[in-house]
Amino acid sequence: MQNKRTRTKTIAILAMLAAIAYIVMLLSHLVPVFSFIPSAPFLKYDPKDVIIAIGGFIMGPMAALAVTVVVSLIEMVTISTTGIIGFIMNVLSTAAFACTASAIYKKNRTMKGAVIGLICGVLAMTIVMLLWNYLITPLYMHVDRAVIVKMLIPAFLPFNLIKAVLNAALTLLIYKPIVRGLRRANLLPQQAPSQPVKKKVTTGVMLVAALLLVTCILLILALSGVI
Repeated sequence: MQNKRTRTKTIAILAMLAAIAYIVMLLSHLVPVFSFIPSAPFLKYDPKDVIIAIGGFIMGPMAALAVTVVVSLIEMVTISTTGIIGFIMNVLSTAAFACTASAIYKKNRTMKGAVIGLICGVLAMTIVMLLWNYLITPLYMHVDRAVIVKMLIPAFLPFNLIKAVLNAALTLLIYKPIVRGLRRANLLPQQAPSQPVKKKVTTGVMLVAALLLVTCILLILALSGVI
């Protein structure tokens, strides 16, 4: 009975995370500023990776991968205009960030582990998307690969780097409040006693995350021509 109850809670959390990830992705499509690279307007930021990364921190990298595939599939059949290519790129982008970060955090469930995992997730997503934009984007845009090569540094690199850093900052800022909320709702077990994290360390990490968030937002607004 206990195992069945645990599985039910797991499914409920995964379904809730998938629903939230889809909703924030849908809302982001209504805001023009989320497409902030003028030379590549098809590159659009949406915050679903943050929700999926938090799911991975809670339940592991395989859960993050499962939610990634489900949300990307629903996006493809509902609002996406990029078809299977968009689906593949969405899965690769989100999985590179969320699965990498959550796999590292799973092995070291501390603030240090979270920070290292997110930094690795930023690097993984940026590198993976540069490679796959080089491989797949010519098929989507129907252009020679040489055209895409010229876009890698001025368009794809800043977009994916800003997107990944923004994801990491948001994940750090909202992970703990979400976990506390799930525990209050009895969807997660109460935390076992552990070595307390120094308050100064936590505050410092949160301040850096907030600074990165503000910096990314200002960069997006500047690249979009808003400021």
